[in-house]
Amino acid sequence: MVKITDKIAALPNDASFFSLEFFPPKTQIGFSNLQDRLQRMSQILRPLFVNVTWGAGGCTSSRSLELAEICQRQLGLTTCLHLTCTNMKRKVVDEALQEAKIIGVRNILALRGDPPRDEEYRLDTEDGEEEEEVKENNEKFVWAEDLVRYIRRKYGDFFCIGVAAYPEGHSDESHPREQNFEKDLPYLIKKVQAGADFIVTQFFFDANAYTRFEKALREHDSRVFRKIPIIPGLLPIQNYQILKRTSKLAHCRIPPGLLETLDPIKADDEQVKRKGIDAICDIIREIQALKSHGPRGFHFYTLNLEKVVGSILENCNLIPLESSPINGEDSAIDELPATTNGAHGTIQQTAKGISQFRKPSDLPSSRRPSITSNYLTTNHDSASPAPNTAIATSNQPINTTSREATWDDYPNGRFGDARSPAFGTPISYSPCSLPCTPAQARALWGEPTSPSAITALFISHLSGKSPPQLPWSDDSSPSLSPETALIRDHLLTLTTIRNWWTIASQPAIDGLPSTDPIHGWGPPKGFVFQKPFVEFFCPANDWHNRLKPFLKSQSISPEVSFYAGMSSGLFESSESSEAVHAVTWGSFLGKEIMTATMVEEVSFRQWCEEAFGRWEEWARCCRDPEARAFLRRQREEVVLVNVIGHGYRDGEGGRLWEVLREVMEGKGEMNSVDGV
Repeated sequence: MVKITDKIAALPNDASFFSLEFFPPKTQIGFSNLQDRLQRMSQILRPLFVNVTWGAGGCTSSRSLELAEICQRQLGLTTCLHLTCTNMKRKVVDEALQEAKIIGVRNILALRGDPPRDEEYRLDTEDGEEEEEVKENNEKFVWAEDLVRYIRRKYGDFFCIGVAAYPEGHSDESHPREQNFEKDLPYLIKKVQAGADFIVTQFFFDANAYTRFEKALREHDSRVFRKIPIIPGLLPIQNYQILKRTSKLAHCRIPPGLLETLDPIKADDEQVKRKGIDAICDIIREIQALKSHGPRGFHFYTLNLEKVVGSILENCNLIPLESSPINGEDSAIDELPATTNGAHGTIQQTAKGISQFRKPSDLPSSRRPSITSNYLTTNHDSASPAPNTAIATSNQPINTTSREATWDDYPNGRFGDARSPAFGTPISYSPCSLPCTPAQARALWGEPTSPSAITALFISHLSGKSPPQLPWSDDSSPSLSPETALIRDHLLTLTTIRNWWTIASQPAIDGLPSTDPIHGWGPPKGFVFQKPFVEFFCPANDWHNRLKPFLKSQSISPEVSFYAGMSSGLFESSESSEAVHAVTWGSFLGKEIMTATMVEEVSFRQWCEEAFGRWEEWARCCRDPEARAFLRRQREEVVLVNVIGHGYRDGEGGRLWEVLREVMEGKGEMNSVDGV
């Protein structure tokens, strides 16, 4: 059997099952390690099926299809492919469905995706397309029901189609005033009537909200929900900041009791994970107590990680026994292919191994570098490299603390360890990476037409005034980090004297207690350290003629390291491609030295791509053609630079700022050199 509904129907009415959701990693080695992880999880945990996500607007279409093919063909997993329709050309939808059919995927989760943005977000034509063609393609699929109806009309019953539902109501705005699932019911009814076979919900943390939702559906006068499988979605809690950010983006409520439990321990990820496991297990047990209308399922948004979800499944006894029906012909593994050659199957590793880390926006807010940096990578769990993963067999005991399961066990954010399956975690599947809507962007940042206007925004932001966040800010931190107060004057100097626009920074720290209210992180009774660094956009002429020659000079180069990139893809660094710079680390009782934040080439290149993309996103938010043209010119004419100071001991931490002041005052004036 390959249809999800057939698999569910084959289970006893009192059975429980679960599914796991994965997204396509950004690197080839991430794909390789995810293949290992998928095979291990499928054999040990034995899900009924797996989901593969699809970026809004088709932004991950090729990699989503590649991952779906790995799951379905190479690993023999029953696979459900997500497919969004808004802002998608019908041609792309047709190609995706045809490819899914070719590779044997017979399950589609039909989603609307981001709402149409024709009015608030300028939709440009590409490759010489006519406006009418773009308009027709966008009008064809306005709602998920349009996609469901289209699939049914074109493919009949070949595909098993799922749709999404929102237990707390759906909202397109970042700060909804009112959400109510009852307002969504007419749309959900239309999706089911159009041909949907099952429902998967958005994740939630309020069990009462879900129980009210399911009860209302089962008892609805339309009777369309009486027998359809309704699978609640659950997001394992990996980290306090991830919890806060995802709940904000998904507009789901965090019960006060859960916040009260997590707030005192929010700086200690391991304690947050343990309490989070208990919280999700409590939700599962409450749902299991509901009257069942068939087998009871749960859908896990794994973020491509396995330790926490494995612990939840084990604690709730959701892992099927080998003798149970779910592990027979109806298990997720339809026909596991023979093991392929090589440690990672047929996929070739193309990225170099690097230390494990996660980005600072995933750290507690007290431990995040000033302003923002979406590529800086961090790790609180291990300092060892990725293991040569051995594929587990189904008779092995469950071990959610094994090195294979936990070597990258931390929220990777968008830019983390390039080897990790969780590298590039999409907190939002929107193709727009700005931390707000286009209308909010115009209200926050206006429509600048000169460098001085942008400089004024940065100065106001650094001074603690409006705007509370910038295009490169993390949406979970709408204000400056407390650390910024320690280096605010240095940042203002960079901004006011040279128009160097700072977007990430941190001061030097030498052995402060891990409980320090500003700099502390990790378990108590530890000590934390950090090197100073600053990241900023500067004019290309300043980089070529002033800053880079000075940083590379014989007297200065031993004191600093730098990374620099442009929107064109040009890149330069003072370091080798294998170099990894630990800029935040800690020493804790009974643990190895933990590296919390690192800067290196792979993640910097990834962040460059997004950082310059945000210039374009900002430009597309503007209605004034002059402002759009100006922001696009800035995107092409600035260089993104990260400079790390190696001195962090008392008396050394200020040297980075002295070096930058020297170059601003003209001591770094030198002849231009080749490069970026």
